[in-house]
Amino acid sequence: MAEVDEARRGELRRQRAELRDRHLRPPEERGVSTAGGVHHLALICADVERTICFYQDLLGFPLVELFENRDYPGGSHFFFDIGNRNLLAFFDFPELGLEPVPEGLGGVQHVALSVTPERFEELKARLAGAGVDYIGPDRGVEESVYFKDPDGIQIEFIRQPLFEMPESAPQDD
Repeated sequence: MAEVDEARRGELRRQRAELRDRHLRPPEERGVSTAGGVHHLALICADVERTICFYQDLLGFPLVELFENRDYPGGSHFFFDIGNRNLLAFFDFPELGLEPVPEGLGGVQHVALSVTPERFEELKARLAGAGVDYIGPDRGVEESVYFKDPDGIQIEFIRQPLFEMPESAPQDD
């Protein structure tokens, strides 16, 4: 990843401050969202069974539905319960020969999932036991771990309740 020099960082810090001043309203002035929450996030996988084993068996997200993709006959569309009445969905597109994609505009940088402190430690142990590398506490971020699924999708487990920002989130001066 390219480094941003100090002069550019200062410029970007000023731009963020201007954006906050212009757009970030105090909580008492914010309206209610027009959305009711996330129904599902839809991602793409290469292997349906491998994805089910990873998300259900390793991470503990129950598979709740699996059916043919209505837009791509022969393909699958399946859903995992990720808590709080939210779903994580996957498609596969057999015979299309899709390749992994690098991080880029329009892509998913990561999916952050809230877990309790007890589950956090349990899930770290599961990942380690399965040989899944993760980063987080080693980088001074105590409340999060980041790891990749079999298709390279980055997942974050965060020990923060929903709608709360991490204590370690950087603060602009």
